[in-house]
Amino acid sequence: MDQTLKPDPLAAAPGATSQVHLADRFAVLRQRIARTILGQRTLIDRLLIALLADGHLLVEGVPGLAKTTAIKDLAAGLEGDFHRIQFTPDLLPADLTGTEIYRPNDGSFRFDRGPIFHNLLLADEVNRAPAKVQSALLEAMGERQVTVGRETYPLPRLFLVMATQNPIEQEGTYPLPEAQLDRFLMHVRVDYPDLETERAILRLNRDEARDGRATDSEVAVSQADVFAARRAILGLYMAPEIEDYLVHLVMATRNPGAYASDLDGWLRFGASPRATIALDRCSRALAWLNGRDYVSPEDVQAVAPDILRHRVLLSYESEAEGRRPDDFIAALLARVPAP
Repeated sequence: MDQTLKPDPLAAAPGATSQVHLADRFAVLRQRIARTILGQRTLIDRLLIALLADGHLLVEGVPGLAKTTAIKDLAAGLEGDFHRIQFTPDLLPADLTGTEIYRPNDGSFRFDRGPIFHNLLLADEVNRAPAKVQSALLEAMGERQVTVGRETYPLPRLFLVMATQNPIEQEGTYPLPEAQLDRFLMHVRVDYPDLETERAILRLNRDEARDGRATDSEVAVSQADVFAARRAILGLYMAPEIEDYLVHLVMATRNPGAYASDLDGWLRFGASPRATIALDRCSRALAWLNGRDYVSPEDVQAVAPDILRHRVLLSYESEAEGRRPDDFIAALLARVPAP
């Protein structure tokens, strides 16, 4: 990248010391989770990015890849409460949002808050619940509030949903429609660990079974830290060239033929403006987590697949030829010139 795009170092800016200490606290949290969630660094980083970018995460992977453990470990190092909901075909919206309870002593109704009123929420196997329950969750994600009867109840200011999907079982599931998928900041796919990591997982599990799992009760990051970090991220320097680059990436999903003739006809629909906002916030969050005070093209490229894969809809011809959204995104990144 051209060095002229970089601003003055953050250390020279007012309040730099407090920003450094803030970044250190998130680095401690990142390392703490990585000590027990082996081989899933991308998932850990995407969880932290979603937290810092004030968005929600859809995670897809086979069972046993520590998806649940990752968000539980995040909650353990964060000031806030955590709740897990197992989505099932017989789940009702009221099981998620809560309901009004009749009080016979005075003939009034009292709202009994549901599990959605927590800071961190794990919606496990979200595609197993029917459409009404999915809609209740996604409305809460988008509006940050729950309406029951005539009353509206605000959700906590710090509110993050990590929803999971199991890609190997389709029977008895209700796939999320594309319009609802767009509400998720990122769609992350997790895969099996490599040989060395698998060996390390075996040893860690054996040690924990023998000695008990080491727990650190000290909270590394407070809610005030999270909100301060979000403000700091919005203040990161993004050169006009980088801004144009991420806008062109989104525009290329809507008219790919204008950027590369061989991509014409790959898609039925491109990404919405939410993708542009997500690219901006997530690339800033990644740069900040990596200790930089400016956004590089590599930051945009690193988060682009997770932001775009659930926001582009392949054409019938592309699906018939066996193409996947990730194939299109890889081709897009290769053809849209980076600054």
